[in-house]
Amino acid sequence: MSEAEVEHTDDGRHIIVRGRRWRATDPHIPEERGAELRSILMAWRREVRRTDGAPEARAGVQAAKVALGERGTPWWEQSDDERRARWEIDVPRPGDSD
Repeated sequence: MSEAEVEHTDDGRHIIVRGRRWRATDPHIPEERGAELRSILMAWRREVRRTDGAPEARAGVQAAKVALGERGTPWWEQSDDERRARWEIDVPRPGDSD
């Protein structure tokens, strides 16, 4: 599905995909960091499929989606400092060691 096929709500807080409403990514995330977080999210989604939903892989998806503002405290309810701290947090890729 292309970006052009995604409908946004008037307030920009949600997207509509196939009739379902989902929280939109925080639009204030710098483009380079947003691309990095989306790449990490996709890697974790592949890991979920590869491991048949292992808890560690699901936790990785959760961490990436929180960093993107798609889960957790809604980005429109956070201060600028809270939002920046959220997207700057280290979200490891699958296989990264602590």
